[in-house]
Parts: sequence; structure tokens; C-alpha cells
Amino acid sequence: MKKLLFWLFFILLVVAAFIYGNMPKIAPYYKQLTKPRVGLNLDLQPKEQKEAHFVGSGKCKECHKEHYHDWKASMHSKMIQVIAKDPKAVVADFSRLPEDADFTLKEAVYTIGGKFKQRYMIPATINGKSDFRLGNYQWNSQTKKWQHFKPYKYWYHDSYPHDNKQFPTSTTCDGCHFTGFMATGKRVEPAIACENCHGPGSKHAEDPNSPVFKASLVDPIRTNEVCFQCHMRNRDKRIETEHATAKELWMTATDYPKGYAPGKPLISYKLPAPFAPGKETKEFWANGAAKKNRTQGNEYIHDRMYQHGITCINCHDPHKLTNTAQKPQGNAACMKCHSFGSIIGPHQDTLEQHTHHKADSKGSLCIECHMPKTGRHTGKSPLTVRSHRFSFTYPAQTKAYGMPPETNACFACHKDKTLDQLQDDLKKWGNLEWEKLESPHIR
Repeated sequence: MKKLLFWLFFILLVVAAFIYGNMPKIAPYYKQLTKPRVGLNLDLQPKEQKEAHFVGSGKCKECHKEHYHDWKASMHSKMIQVIAKDPKAVVADFSRLPEDADFTLKEAVYTIGGKFKQRYMIPATINGKSDFRLGNYQWNSQTKKWQHFKPYKYWYHDSYPHDNKQFPTSTTCDGCHFTGFMATGKRVEPAIACENCHGPGSKHAEDPNSPVFKASLVDPIRTNEVCFQCHMRNRDKRIETEHATAKELWMTATDYPKGYAPGKPLISYKLPAPFAPGKETKEFWANGAAKKNRTQGNEYIHDRMYQHGITCINCHDPHKLTNTAQKPQGNAACMKCHSFGSIIGPHQDTLEQHTHHKADSKGSLCIECHMPKTGRHTGKSPLTVRSHRFSFTYPAQTKAYGMPPETNACFACHKDKTLDQLQDDLKKWGNLEWEKLESPHIR
């Protein structure tokens, strides 16, 4: 009897090992991917939190020291910095500030950004109210040069005077850069801090059992909204709800989802920047890929991973801001879910079979083919913004959509070849699909 039990246990162990060895890597995310979809209109903010107010990250630090430490070292904590408190926050060379600049370092109170570009906020009275405005020059951190900056030239160019001194940050920048401002119109904290993602925390600070919004616990489609509130280019929602034009929103056009707080339905506050397939805009190439930064959400909502429930925080640690374009985690980040021979692919046995490049080469890095650099942080910046469409763009598609060759993954490495030659290489490898062969765009 003992022998029989031993062999039964041994067989079960072998079967379990076989199942585990052949289990798709996506399996650990099964619970997340099968959560009920509640729709985009449901308010998910905890009821108790609706009576709460913003208190700032210092209050969160008292109990959440590790998360606070990680966040403090991330760029989110440094997107707005007080120059008087930390003069080193200024990355620009003010000794080279052009003579026609309409501001000086002494006048600037806050810095905005610094990793790719840095802008400067100067106190101003606009429309009879105390506000801030931006200088007419910005520092390009990538080229190490000053360049002209006209903040009024975007989609709201008909909503504001074409004068930097009459262009308020309160309706354009502050919603995403100051904690609390998007929801309340008050600059609670100069940073993208804890409450930007978890909502107002006063009730939770008084009683830890009083909940704040936790994006990871809800419908995964809705999880992304804490990121999309800022990482998705938009228009003023009144263009949709009131059929208003930019001109009719004179001095009030808002470039962030005014009134939104985490957990609330973002769709009620945000109108995404428009895009029609095949039509190039100032923000998107004709295939939907980003031309600018801060368009991750616009691209990602069209991807199958988004539709199936993979979220931003599956790839990026929201506190540490890991796995960035400048410091990618390599193929390991993608292989958390994807494995060779699995049901979600890659559907080959080895990396070299999948990429037709050596395993240790740039051509075998997932992001080089599936997240090519298609956008710029300013018009004069290098091409460093990676696409979040994830589907591979064929050289013939790049050509058919009239996109610059350097936005194509193949051409980015093989500049000695034309897009036509690179398309022929893929055809020889058998790496084209029927839909690509039949597409009217690439004939």
C-alpha cells in the first residue's frame, strides 16, 4: 500500500512539474486579467474618501516610509521644484540666456522638468488673478541649448493671447504638475506626489482603515486611468460636452482633466486628442504612433494588451518609476509574460529564430522592434520618445504613411538601406503576414 501511494505521489509530482514547466508566464496574472470589467463610467473612488482633502506626501511618509523613499528618488517628485529651496534644480546655463528672453533666473520661482527639457514659472497677474506664466525660452537638456518656447501654439492657440506673459499655467500645466490642483484648483504640493494616484488622503491619515483609491485592486482597464490622467494628450472636455470651440473657451481652455481625482471615471473629465487612422496630426503620425512625449495612453488604448487587461504598472513600478526609455530593463520585462512556445508567443523556439538577429545584439531587444523611437520632447530634440503601440511597423507601412524613415525600427539600425530594401529582407525571411501583403497602404 505504501509503495502504491509513493508511486501515485511520484506520478502526481511529475505531472505537476510538467504542467508548471509548460505553463504560460502570463498565468500569475490570471486573477488580474479575469477581474470583472465595470465599464468606464462607474465611480470607483471610496465613499469615505469623497469627504477627504489633500494633505501632501509628508503626511504619507509617516507610515509609508519605503514607498516615500522610492518616490522621492523618482522624477515624479522633481517635476516641479522650488528654486529658492534648491538652486541646483536649475539645469540650464543662464549665463547663455538669449538677450530677448522675457524673464531672468531671479524672477523664476519654479522649474518644470529637467530630464529632457526645463521650463521656468514666473509669478504673473493674468485676468486679474494671481497666477504664473512661462518664460519665452526653454532649456533643451538633450541638446544643452536654449530654444524659443511659445506655450500658446498648441491645440489651444485660439484660446489665449499669443503672448507668454498672458498665458497662465493654472489652466495648462498645473493640473498635472502640482498635487491637488487638478481636483481642487489649489497647489497643495509642487510635485507629482502620492495623492495624484491615490486621491486625497486626510481621512486615511486620521484612520489607516479609511481607504484611499488603489488602482491595482480594480478593473485593469480602469487601473490605467491614474496614469492616463496625465500621460494621454487631451482636449478640453467642454469641446465634447458643450460643443464649444477653442475660440469660445477664451482664457479658460484647460489642458488637463479638470475636476478629476483617482477612482472617479476619467472619461467624464478627459477628452483624448483626436486621431483618425491614416491622418497625420501635430501629435501623431498617420499610423497612430507618437510624435511627441506624454502620448503613451493615446497609443496604448489601441493595443491588444490594454484590451486584455495588462496595465501600465505591470511594466512600470509606480513608486520607483522603473523601466524607462533611458533605463530599460531589457527583455526580462517582456519575458515576465511572454515565453517561447507559449500561447501568447513568441511562436518560435529561440530568440534568434524570432528576430533573425544574434541573441546578444540590439536587433534582439524587444523594445527596439516593438517600441521604436518615434517622438521628440521638443521639435529640436533628438528622436527619443518610444512608441507604446507595441505592434511592429513594417518598413513599407512607414513609407506608405509618409513617416520619416528614422521612426522605423529596421531603418533606425540599418540606415545604409532603403525602406524598400528592408521590406524585401523581411519578405525573404518570411516575416510578412497576409494582411500586410494585401494592404492598400503598401502596394
